[in-house]
Amino acid sequence: MSAASATLQLTEQLISRQSITPDDEGCQAIMIERLEAIGFQVHCLRFDDVDNFWAVHGTEGPLFCFAGHTDVVPTGPAEQWHSPPFEPTVVDGMLYGRGAADMKGSLAAMVTACERFVTAHPRHSGRIAYLITSDEEGIAINGTVKVLEWLQQQGETIDWCLVGEPSSSEQVGDVIKNGRRGSLGGKLIVKGVQGHVAYPQLASNPIHRAAPVLAALTTEQWDEGNDFFPATSFQISNINGGTGASNVIPGELEVIFNFRFSTELTEQDLRDRTEAILEKHALEYELEWNLSGQPFLTAAGPLVEASLAAIKESTGLDAELSTAGGTSDGRFIAPTGAQVVELGPVNATIHKVDECVRATDLELLSTIYEGILKRLLP
Repeated sequence: MSAASATLQLTEQLISRQSITPDDEGCQAIMIERLEAIGFQVHCLRFDDVDNFWAVHGTEGPLFCFAGHTDVVPTGPAEQWHSPPFEPTVVDGMLYGRGAADMKGSLAAMVTACERFVTAHPRHSGRIAYLITSDEEGIAINGTVKVLEWLQQQGETIDWCLVGEPSSSEQVGDVIKNGRRGSLGGKLIVKGVQGHVAYPQLASNPIHRAAPVLAALTTEQWDEGNDFFPATSFQISNINGGTGASNVIPGELEVIFNFRFSTELTEQDLRDRTEAILEKHALEYELEWNLSGQPFLTAAGPLVEASLAAIKESTGLDAELSTAGGTSDGRFIAPTGAQVVELGPVNATIHKVDECVRATDLELLSTIYEGILKRLLP
């Protein structure tokens, strides 16, 4: 069987499992069977309702880890798909199905790359590992985070980690994510006094009081970014106030906002500066913070260099290093000291109806992954 058909067939097997987060629906069992067949030692780790596994090949030396997730987002209206979302279908060279790009194609490529590499290099240097969860697309508290806690208890550390998130833009390998911005969310409740709109002197309108504050927050220059990160952004995602009646001044206003921040600032910097602006305008308020992840960056080093070289060899492309986009489980792995990159298929259709990847891209991705292994663990 060719590498192309092996990777495509495994991807189709995984897509056929309706693993809507946090359910795994047997995806990990499929992967585990393949990995055990080539000598991996597997630990199945279930935390609450989430299935995870950690698998290792080799006994000593630096540790390279493939990280990924078997869970997918809901399909949306199934009738809007051109083919059933959990029935993998190839049309005009494109493989359709939920998870094709995010990220069952990457998982299949990881497995087939290892099958070839371990067969050719049974006594390779170092160790190869898999950290796989079914809790990435959901609340992400019983997946990678818990596995990392377990690894710490075992005295295990990851040196290099490749997360199979769909990083590519136009062609497989054109973009490597070598970092991510931090994500800090806030829920602001501005207090007022409810009353009749005809008697504003007897009320206090929290919408009016908040308006100049929100303007100040949205126009604040938080930083200028740096060579690796764009400037920190502040975005309001939800505003809710009022009773629904046109003649009632509301008693409070709720504002949901988010910072995507660079390494130029810390979480505490953003909190302090935000609260200083609120205090300057003498608001009565409540504020809840939620840190989803710290920014991280993997600069030039063995993992980045191996990834760039493997892509160049397989595609001829000079990959762009980028920190743009949302968050991934890399945000949990990088703080342990690991070098982390994200490298996967084209991300144009992720989370959409008719999610798809070019079928031949799966073979190409598997070849790139194998090339990275050859460079790091000769």
